[in-house]
Amino acid sequence: MSDALPPDRFANAVALVPAGFDDRLSREVEELSEDTGVKKANNPPLTTFVLGIMAGAFIALGAYFAIIVSTGSAGVWWGGIQFMKGIAFSMGLVLVIAGGAELFTGNILIVMAYASRKVTLRRMLRNWGLVFAGNFVGALGTAVLLILTGVYTAADGELGAAALKIAAAKAALAPGEAFFRGIMCNVLVCIAIWVALTTRTIGGKIAALTLPIAMFVAAGFEHCVANMFFLPYALLLAWWDPAFVAGVADHVPHLDALTWWNFLVATLPFVSLGNIVGGGVFVGMAYWVIYKYLPR
Repeated sequence: MSDALPPDRFANAVALVPAGFDDRLSREVEELSEDTGVKKANNPPLTTFVLGIMAGAFIALGAYFAIIVSTGSAGVWWGGIQFMKGIAFSMGLVLVIAGGAELFTGNILIVMAYASRKVTLRRMLRNWGLVFAGNFVGALGTAVLLILTGVYTAADGELGAAALKIAAAKAALAPGEAFFRGIMCNVLVCIAIWVALTTRTIGGKIAALTLPIAMFVAAGFEHCVANMFFLPYALLLAWWDPAFVAGVADHVPHLDALTWWNFLVATLPFVSLGNIVGGGVFVGMAYWVIYKYLPR
């Protein structure tokens, strides 16, 4: 006996499925991205800035989760630990998407609305500037709060040492490396957002974005907002508890590279520019050209 439904009963069953649960096609995502970009670009400045603070805090929490996961992992399966770090870090973008916050790396996709002349260059750059500043404030504030908890002393100080190792390695990057790692990072972040936009449920969005985010973290690519947490956290820790840092210094390669100059001048600008190119050119403009410029 067949379990198949008769044609009329099948049609009735399909009709019972809510229309809002079907996935979007990529062409629909391009239109949605443009419409979203218009809304973001025209939000009141204070709203944009405060939502940027929230996103910076969310990414910082995801980054700290990744530090926790990597603590005590020396000599363990490197690839597996990197993957686990990436899964943990993806919590940050989940919170951004679910909480409706404003993340600089994701807002690079406003370039599609600009290319379609739906927003002005001034409005796009205003949004980027406000969100970048808000992300910085949120990430920095979260770093301060986490230091005040004293949790960095956990696991016999290995948690703090892990944070210092990650930050020092980032501070020691050459500008060219920082730039190209920034490109690759935001290709994956914007692809994660793009794929998440194909789904209409929060569960679908989480499932869609997690692996691309995990991949960029596992590969060691550079995210400017995450770096707004990783490096200031380590730098503030060195100022807050120099005795602790001195005690673990022998286990932290490139610790001498961990300076405010290397963060603010030699690293962050190049990572940020790479993020703009990666998300704006290789994702945003690529899809815009495919769906709005090329004949179909």
